[in-house]
Amino acid sequence: MVETQRFLLMKIQKIETYSNEYICIVRVEAEDGSSGWGQTAPYHADITALVVHRQIAPHALGAVVEESQHIGHLIERVLEKEHKFPGSYLRRAAGGLDLALWDLFGKATEKSVCELLGGVARPFRVYGSSMRRDITAKDEAARLRIHRDRYGYDAFKFRVGKECGRDEDEWPGRSEEIVSEVSSALGGEAVLLVDGNSCFSPDRAIELGKYMTEYGVVHFEEPCPYWELEWTRKVREALEIDVTGGEQDCDIPTWQRMIDMGAVDVIQPDVCYLGGLSRTLEVARRGAEAGMLCTPHSANLSLVTVFTLHLMGAIKNAGPYVEFTIEGPEYYPWTEGLFSPDLRVIDGKVMIPEGPGWGVQVNENWLQAASYKVSEFH
Repeated sequence: MVETQRFLLMKIQKIETYSNEYICIVRVEAEDGSSGWGQTAPYHADITALVVHRQIAPHALGAVVEESQHIGHLIERVLEKEHKFPGSYLRRAAGGLDLALWDLFGKATEKSVCELLGGVARPFRVYGSSMRRDITAKDEAARLRIHRDRYGYDAFKFRVGKECGRDEDEWPGRSEEIVSEVSSALGGEAVLLVDGNSCFSPDRAIELGKYMTEYGVVHFEEPCPYWELEWTRKVREALEIDVTGGEQDCDIPTWQRMIDMGAVDVIQPDVCYLGGLSRTLEVARRGAEAGMLCTPHSANLSLVTVFTLHLMGAIKNAGPYVEFTIEGPEYYPWTEGLFSPDLRVIDGKVMIPEGPGWGVQVNENWLQAASYKVSEFH
C-alpha cells in the first residue's frame, strides 16, 4: 500500500527536458526548489520531449500534489485534458512527469520509491534477456552459458520468430533450433523464457508452444500480434506454459479487457510505455485482483530498469524476476553513461537502489550533451 505521510504541498514550478533521439530525461522542480528526475519511454524521445512541453506542462505547471499517492490523480487529469490524443506519445510524455514526481517525493521524505510503496530495497532476482535474432542457435546458447557462469543468472529469455514476422522466422527453422540448443546447454540449470514479439498466428504459435513445452520453456511472451487479444487468448488456452504480454499497451481499458478475458497468464506492463509508475501500479492492482502475476517489460538499461526494480520490490503480485538485458554498449550505446551508480548483477540478482527517490543520479556529462528545453509556471 502506498504510504500516505504528509510532509508538504508540492507545487510544480518548472518542467525541464534533456533529450536526444533515444532518451528524454525529465526534471521537475517544485516551488520550494526541490526536484526529481524521471524519464520518458525510449525511442524517438526528442518527439516525446516536445509533447511534454506542448501537452503535459500546460496542465501540470502550478498544480499542487499533496501526497505521493496523489501523483496518479494529477496524471489522469492531464490525460483527460488532452482526451483527443489517446495514443502512445502522450502516455510516454506523462510518464516522464509521473516518474520525476515520485523521485521528488522520495527525496523529500528521504525514502526510496520502493519504501514509499511499502516495500524494502533488497537484491532482486533477474533474468538475462537477449535481444538478438541475428545470432545462431549455437552462439546464443554459448553466450548464455557464459553469462550464467559469470553473473549467476538462473533464468534467461531469448528470441523466437521474427518481430511482427507474420509466421516467418529470422531464417527457416531458427525457432525450433534455438529452443533445442539453449535447452541442451542450460536445461535443468536455468529457467527458460522466449519472446515472439508479435510474430505468430495462433496455429503456428500453438505448434511452436507445444514444441517448446517439451524442451522446458515456461514463458511464451507476445506470441501473436499484441493487438489481437483473441488470438493470444486462443494460444493461452491451448498451451500448458505461461503465455504473457502487454508491454506495448498504454490504455487502461485495454488492460482491463485483457485481464477480464484471460488473454494472458502473466501481465507485462512497461512503466515508461504505460505512462509512469502510478498507472503501472493500477494495472498491477487489477492483475492482482484477477490472480495474475506481474512481470514487467524492462528491456534496456535506461532508467526503466531502475523504475521496475522499485515497483517489483513493493507490489504483492510481483513475478519471480525482473528483466535485465545482457546486451552491452554495442547494442545499446544510447544508455551508456546515463546514470550512476550502475546496476550490477551479482549471483543472479540486482540490488534495488537504496538511496532517496530512485537512488541513482543522472550523469552531468549526459545532460550537457542533450538538447534542453524548459517550461515554467508564471
